[in-house]
Amino acid sequence: MSVVRSDEHTTLVCDVCGETVVEAAGDPTGMVWELVSDHDWTGSPLADGPHRCAHCTLLAGSGDATTAGPGGILGIDHRGDATVITCAGDIDVEGAGTLRAALRHAADMGGHIVVDLTNVRLIDSTGLGLLVGAHRDCAARGATLSLAAPSPFLRIVLRTLRLDEVLTAYDSRAEAVARVTGAGWTAAPGRRP
Repeated sequence: MSVVRSDEHTTLVCDVCGETVVEAAGDPTGMVWELVSDHDWTGSPLADGPHRCAHCTLLAGSGDATTAGPGGILGIDHRGDATVITCAGDIDVEGAGTLRAALRHAADMGGHIVVDLTNVRLIDSTGLGLLVGAHRDCAARGATLSLAAPSPFLRIVLRTLRLDEVLTAYDSRAEAVARVTGAGWTAAPGRRP
């Protein structure tokens, strides 16, 4: 549910990160739309539609991030003690701003960070630098940053630069989340654990 109403308050909840805005209850007509617009959120003007806070709206951007061009953030999900950032496109100097903002937001949420690279085709030194910096920040607060589903090309880049010794990569998003949160993940038969 995106909006919770009581006699005293109306609470708007971001469907991506869980951030909330609480306002004193007033005139019930138009209250949701006023909350959404007053705080630069996007979403339905009705209580039953999805809503995104201003930060998650900025990260989502506009258009389809899986097409050619600069990288984008497809979503930020919270799974237990981990925040999963789903990236797409090219993570290069042009798309670094969105990844930087997403990593900062994930760090603010606390816990581990998993960067899902399933839809990423290319990563340059700017993107790699952001991942290494976020890894250091995570380590300083006792958490980990892990990569999920990097392509064979991205694995070669990581191995060539010896970053595979720093940035742990898992075959899938599910495996990465299970490993960093301590959930009981088991490898499929014939695959390395």
